[in-house]
Amino acid sequence: MPELSIIIVSYNARADLERCLTSLNMPPPAISNEIIVVDNQSNDGSAQAAERFPRVTVVNAGSNRGFAAGCNLGFQASTGAMALLLNPDTVVPSGAVDGLVRQFWSHPDVAVVGPRIVDGEGHPELSFGEMVSPLAEWRQKKLVRGLERRNRGVLKRVDEMTRQEQSPDWVSGACLLVKRADADAVGLLDERYFMYLEDVDFCAAIRARGRKILFTPTVEVTHVRGRSAATASEATHSAYRRSQLAFYWKHHPALAPLLELYLRLRGELS
Repeated sequence: MPELSIIIVSYNARADLERCLTSLNMPPPAISNEIIVVDNQSNDGSAQAAERFPRVTVVNAGSNRGFAAGCNLGFQASTGAMALLLNPDTVVPSGAVDGLVRQFWSHPDVAVVGPRIVDGEGHPELSFGEMVSPLAEWRQKKLVRGLERRNRGVLKRVDEMTRQEQSPDWVSGACLLVKRADADAVGLLDERYFMYLEDVDFCAAIRARGRKILFTPTVEVTHVRGRSAATASEATHSAYRRSQLAFYWKHHPALAPLLELYLRLRGELS
């Protein structure tokens, strides 16, 4: 039985998926592992391409069920005591997976570990943060916009932030290592989130049980994002708004009606 299950949820991302799987084999992690690719009914040959890689089991989701539901299918099909949730548009350097696992060995009170994530040009992403609230979202979006615009001051600030080990409220689901016992204890991921905020919600549930989230700068993973968003920006924005509203109804119910009214007035709810 493998110690680690690597779960990748993919939808029409064949080139990205092949690159990710290649990186996971150059060389493979030292820890025994299996790779579960959950295919959300792609039509680009992703599933067939994935099957050609070693240690890979492909799970057909039957439809495009979104990220949270796809991850849960991966959990159900896997057996490792640890699970690494990984986006198909990531590149994992040699030693990175084992580096994340070592963080568990040195931090027994930690349930979730996230690495430093950089984009394709080597610029840091803000892949962790405080619990989502109106003020926290404003702060996060301000920094993200600065990163997108390559604002020197913001780039420097985020670079400094991501060079320090921290215990944030959440880390990004683009690359998130979790102990299976902790994931099972909270009922896995909430499938109300089709895309976005499922990682924040998942980490919140784990923290509610007294367990810790760790961001480590000692491991770095590349996230080549934006391809799917570029081809379906309206759809991804709509998915974010639906997830945002579901999140507020769950975690900030007093504010949710105001958010819903705001989104409806702007025509952002379908």
